[in-house]
Amino acid sequence: MKQAVIDIGSNSMRLTVYETTETGSFTILFKDKVMAGLAGYVEDGNLSLDGIARAVLGLLSFRNTLEALSIAQVSVFATASLRNIRNTEQAVNTIQRATGFSIEVISGEEEARYGYAGAMEELDLADGVFVDIGGASTEVVRFAKGKLETADSCPVGSLKLYRDWVKKILPNREAIGNMEQAIRLATDGLFAQPVQKGLPLVCVGGTSRAALKLAKRVCRLPESANRISIQQLRQVCAALCASQRAAADLILKVEPERIHTMIPGLLILRRMVEGFGAGEMIVSQYGVREGYLCQKIRKAS
Repeated sequence: MKQAVIDIGSNSMRLTVYETTETGSFTILFKDKVMAGLAGYVEDGNLSLDGIARAVLGLLSFRNTLEALSIAQVSVFATASLRNIRNTEQAVNTIQRATGFSIEVISGEEEARYGYAGAMEELDLADGVFVDIGGASTEVVRFAKGKLETADSCPVGSLKLYRDWVKKILPNREAIGNMEQAIRLATDGLFAQPVQKGLPLVCVGGTSRAALKLAKRVCRLPESANRISIQQLRQVCAALCASQRAAADLILKVEPERIHTMIPGLLILRRMVEGFGAGEMIVSQYGVREGYLCQKIRKAS
């Protein structure tokens, strides 16, 4: 059976189409995304009319694609993009009326749990820390002996940091310092409960995938690699923070659509690695959409 899942995120809106089976397994058939940047349309805590219109346009584009593919089974959920605003109800109702989609706004804890569950569909790990860096929030899960122990959501993300602290396209040293302080304030509580040092940091989301691409270029890793050592991550951070010109050249060659959010996202990632004392970073191709899908299809079976 073909099913689609749409994730309305703070930085990007993503559509994934799956072939699912009665046993609960799935195969990815098709992916599409719109870099809507909804976190950039939040004014005085509200998603602006322009932001709502941006979300509508993205969903209508996905609807056209789904109709062309004759896929009727569609689930739509929103994360911090519609969760962390004051006018959630009004925005959701307006978007639903304009697109015909029913939208579920999931909590930060649910987002963390779905993301972890999705990553574990690919990776066979018993112990570690899971991290999903989004545009306006970062989700963190500690897991041990194959079971989730804690699930948290922090109000800090790559696009939010960019909007709060960066005046131009790339941050200067002062902006980097301000972002590092904002990240510390938002995440200090995560590290109050110590975890075993050297555990893997399992990462999903656009920032982590882009960091892996950058590491492949900077550290000459093979294309098949899905792991980054802590030293390699530091090399990437050093390459991007050396100068604005060097950072721009590197990002534009590897991940141009993240030119403005790459450095803020990497600062969060580095904080997670150092705070948890991780031994390495593992990037999963699955995440919150796959976890959400599995929860839906397995509950229905």
